[in-house]
Amino acid sequence: MSSKILQISFHLNVPRAEFEDIARSLANDFAQLPGLTWKIWLMDETEREAGGIYLFEDASSMEAYLEGPLAAAVMSHPALSDLVAKQFDVIEDCTAITRGPVEIAETA
Repeated sequence: MSSKILQISFHLNVPRAEFEDIARSLANDFAQLPGLTWKIWLMDETEREAGGIYLFEDASSMEAYLEGPLAAAVMSHPALSDLVAKQFDVIEDCTAITRGPVEIAETA
């Protein structure tokens, strides 16, 4: 089993403060996602772009999120547009050397 990174970015159709209110209202829902280790919220106010970097325990947890109601609510929210989602594997041995906040999967 290998950790998965999900990178999501989108353009904001609302001011930063309004987006942050929306984000705060959803943060606990994200915190409860099965298989989500952590999420980092991103903001580039100058470019009116925001997003997140997510670490999931495995591909099935990431897919469950992407196919679930929380992702659907985010993707259809009128405050956001031009959403892009990219999925990545974690190169765990190199990430451990550079102190990335991921755990290396134990091999049997």
